[in-house]
Amino acid sequence: MSASAGAGAAPLRGAALAVTSIALALGTFMQVLDGTIANVSLPTIAGNLGVSTDNGTWVITSFAVANGVTVPLTGWLMQRFGVVRTFTVSVVLFTIASLLCGLAWDLSSLIGFRILQGAVSGPMIPGSQALLIAIFPAHKRGTALSIWSMTTLTAPVLGPVLGGYISDNYHWGWIFLINVPVGIACAFVSWRSLASRETPTRKLPIDTVGLILLAFWVFSLQTMLDLGKDRDWFNNPLIVILLVCAVVGFVAWLIWEITDGNPAVDLSLFRRRNFAFGTLALCLGYALFFANNLLLPLWLQEQMGYTATWAGFVAAPSGIVAVIATPFVGRLKIDPRWLTTMAFLAFAGSYFLRSQYTPDASFWTLMFPLLLQGLAMSMFFVPLVTISFDGIPGDRVPSASGISNFARITAGSFAASIITTSWDRREALHQTRLTEVGTDYSPIYRQAIGQLQNAGMTQQQAAGSVMRQIVNQSYLLSSLELFWICGWMAVVMIGVIWLTRRPAPSDLVVAAD
Repeated sequence: MSASAGAGAAPLRGAALAVTSIALALGTFMQVLDGTIANVSLPTIAGNLGVSTDNGTWVITSFAVANGVTVPLTGWLMQRFGVVRTFTVSVVLFTIASLLCGLAWDLSSLIGFRILQGAVSGPMIPGSQALLIAIFPAHKRGTALSIWSMTTLTAPVLGPVLGGYISDNYHWGWIFLINVPVGIACAFVSWRSLASRETPTRKLPIDTVGLILLAFWVFSLQTMLDLGKDRDWFNNPLIVILLVCAVVGFVAWLIWEITDGNPAVDLSLFRRRNFAFGTLALCLGYALFFANNLLLPLWLQEQMGYTATWAGFVAAPSGIVAVIATPFVGRLKIDPRWLTTMAFLAFAGSYFLRSQYTPDASFWTLMFPLLLQGLAMSMFFVPLVTISFDGIPGDRVPSASGISNFARITAGSFAASIITTSWDRREALHQTRLTEVGTDYSPIYRQAIGQLQNAGMTQQQAAGSVMRQIVNQSYLLSSLELFWICGWMAVVMIGVIWLTRRPAPSDLVVAAD
């Protein structure tokens, strides 16, 4: 029996398969998009609500924390209530929460609705993945995973484009309200097509202690990651307390889940070699992708004068390439480990090309490495999911999907905090080095000041202009260093892939059937 279909249910075909696949893919797309679209709109949201950007970051943190708690619970929820019912209800509640977010009247109400939105959206990504695998014929499971991976990878790329465009041209509430018609269509089609294919359910005891410990350490960790940069990390008592709470809570939760007879999260899956190392490779690769996907628009907007919309356009082609190439990659009948190796090499090539950017780089020069990244994206998710789900029984696929997606999302949070902190700290170092020679004793500095004064500037204006160039150069050098480091990290991560064994051709079918 399928992990996500009722007993004896045959795969869908023709128009029904196409329409249902689109609906399920939109469920993933909405959830992933909502995790990134608000980031670029945060200054606009904070300004319109009359709060500082620092306080506005709770709009991001609240969603991430609530979502992080519920994603790993997907397996338990789907066994208790059924895969189709859990996914459809999740989409309906997410749609309602999106409507409320778009209508929020102040920061407190928006944060409350974002907590609701993050909490109810937990099963959406794992649910869509499990259902896509179930509705496709066995020999087209690669196509099912390709559709899922396209939406998972392109949404973070398109999020800044859409969020920037809406922020620049419309009220910020529309970044949430656009989910409403999509959510209604997704829920309607999914329930109508799949209600008769519901999985058997069984009453499971509620792991209350496990749930409380999970919520405690995830809240502590996500809050620490989101607030750390603005509070000077471990020089701030609150961040230290959150770290201690996260570590102690995680250890206690780990011990409880391993020893409990009915754990909320099935950690025994990590005893499987391919799931453990496949999930590790997925997390590390996604962390690099997410970090670079965050760093490039940040640099373009803050130092290169790009608007949020145009910064998004630079990254958009990578999503287009991924959408075009992924279906073809999904049909390749070669060792998934080789495909993943090629993905990491393509990622590395993209990052190395970015490390060659110059201050006067054109739009096309900036965009070209993103095309290579799009090719890497097309070879990344499908092989790694195939490796990770190797030999996992059908009734445990939702749990495996929930855990791997939770680990991936958490890795993205770590990456965002590390890359933004490193960017600022490396900039400070380069600025110190550059300003060491920017004194009146330097002939080059005096010449630059003189030329600017001859152009009509006062001495103070000329000095300010030079300082601005130093800051721009410092952030450029910081960006180039981080791109270069990420390139080598992508190469090193290839070794993790080869710690797994080659999945048998039938393993994915077994995992889904």
